[in-house]
Amino acid sequence: MKPRFLADCNVGRLARWLRALGYDASYHAHIEDAALVREAAAEDRVLLTRDRDLTKRRVIQSGAVRAILIRHDDVTAQLRQVFAELGLDIEQSLTRCIECNAELEPRHADTVAQRVPPFVRSTQTRYSECPGCGRIYWAGTHWQHMREVFAGL
Repeated sequence: MKPRFLADCNVGRLARWLRALGYDASYHAHIEDAALVREAAAEDRVLLTRDRDLTKRRVIQSGAVRAILIRHDDVTAQLRQVFAELGLDIEQSLTRCIECNAELEPRHADTVAQRVPPFVRSTQTRYSECPGCGRIYWAGTHWQHMREVFAGL
């Protein structure tokens, strides 16, 4: 079973990248530490943080809540650390919304044609839509860049 993540305010970019890799990664920009730990426990999520004091809480030290203290500033290094510590492989990609974490649903080109730029319509045939926020995704040049980053993991 794939791990589910909960990122604190210090690792929001990491959460977005994990989502792009197909992982369920919840993120809260403004939440108290106690609430963060409760959510991680209640939803069986791995807590990702750069806050050393947060990882010293008894519930984390006891192993009741799994947490990873992220040691790097660079998001690529952060991804490497998470993948190494959990023994993960790159699995599905472009399956979750990087904004709201919902699972993407495939869409036919004609159903999203009016919602994407003309150049995209002329170059892309496969699209996905987020049922949560309505964002449309396609494998454009940004996706090529992400694939290059993934290849380095």
